[in-house]
Amino acid sequence: MQYTAKELARIVKGTVEGDENTRVWKPCKIEEGCEGGITFLGNPKYTHYIYEQQASIVIVRKDFVPEQPVNSTLIRVDNPYMAVAFLLHAFNERSKPPRGRSMKSHVGRGSKVGKNIYMGPYAVVGRHCRIGNNVNIYPNVTIGDNVTIGDGTTLYAGVKVYEGVEIGRNCTIHAGAVIGSDGFGFAPAEDGSWNKIDQIGNVILEDNVEVGANTTIDRASIGSTILHEGVKVDNLCQVAHNVVIGRNTAMAAQVGVAGSCHIGEQCIVAGQAGIVGHITLGNHVTVAAQSGVTRNVPEGMAVFGSPAIEATKRRKVEVLFRNLDRIVARIEKLEKGK
Repeated sequence: MQYTAKELARIVKGTVEGDENTRVWKPCKIEEGCEGGITFLGNPKYTHYIYEQQASIVIVRKDFVPEQPVNSTLIRVDNPYMAVAFLLHAFNERSKPPRGRSMKSHVGRGSKVGKNIYMGPYAVVGRHCRIGNNVNIYPNVTIGDNVTIGDGTTLYAGVKVYEGVEIGRNCTIHAGAVIGSDGFGFAPAEDGSWNKIDQIGNVILEDNVEVGANTTIDRASIGSTILHEGVKVDNLCQVAHNVVIGRNTAMAAQVGVAGSCHIGEQCIVAGQAGIVGHITLGNHVTVAAQSGVTRNVPEGMAVFGSPAIEATKRRKVEVLFRNLDRIVARIEKLEKGK
C-alpha cells in the first residue's frame, strides 16, 4: 500500500513541506531511513540522523528548525508520537484478516455471533455466548460459556477466555493471554494443607482495553476483576482476583498486581513493578520500574524503590546510599577521635 505525502498529512493532521506527491510504502526507523520509507523525529537526541538518512518523508514537530539541508519531504505536526500512531494504523489496515468462519472453527449451542466476523481454524466459542459485529477471533482461541465480546474486538492466536468473562468493544487481546483463570485463593487447614476457595466471580474488560501477550487476568473470588475503559496492559503481566484498574491506566511488562488492589485512573506502572494486595493507588500515580509498592499511594504521587516511597525522598536516599562508604568512614574517624 502506497501513500503520498499529501494523503499522509491529511491522516496525521499535518502540513507538507516539500513535494506533496512524494510516495512511500513502508514505515522505518529514522536511523534506517531509506527511499520509499517514512519515519519520524520525536526525540531530540536522534536529530543528527535526519541529515544522514534517506527516508522519503520525515514527520517532525511544527517548530523544528533544521541546522543543515534535509533531503526528505517533511510533514510538520503538533505531536510526532501521536502522528505515528495514526500513521501505523493506516499502514496496518492492509493486514486485516479475512472475513468469515473457518470450517474448522466451532460455535456452541445457544451462542450468537455477529456480522462480518473472522474465526480462524480451531477457534472455539462455548455455549450461550454473545459475539458482536466485526470481531476477529484468530486460530486456536478458546472462549468459554456465557462470554460476551463487544463489537470490533480482536483476540489473537491462542487466547483463552474463561466462562462468564465480559469483554467490551474495540478491545485487543494478544496471543497467549488468559482472561478469567482462577484467582489464587486457598485457606490453610489445621494439618498444614491448603483448601481451595472457589472463584465464582468473573472478569470485566471495558471498551478499548488492550492486554499484552501471555498476560493473565484472574477472575474474582466474588464479584468482578475490572479493567475500566482504555486500560493498557503490556506482555507478561499478572492481574490478580478482584483487582480494579481505573480508566486509561497503562502498565508495562512483567508487572504483578496482587488481589483486591485498586489502581486509579491515568496511572503509569513501569516494568517489573510489584503491588501488594488490598491497597489503593490514587489517580495519576506513577510507579517506577522494579518498585515494590506496599502501602496506599495518594493521588498524583510518583514513587519508586522497594519498598516504594515518594520519588524525591527516594532520590535523596539513593544519593546517601552511593556515598555510604564515605559516610561510614567519617563516622568511624569521628568515633576514634573521641
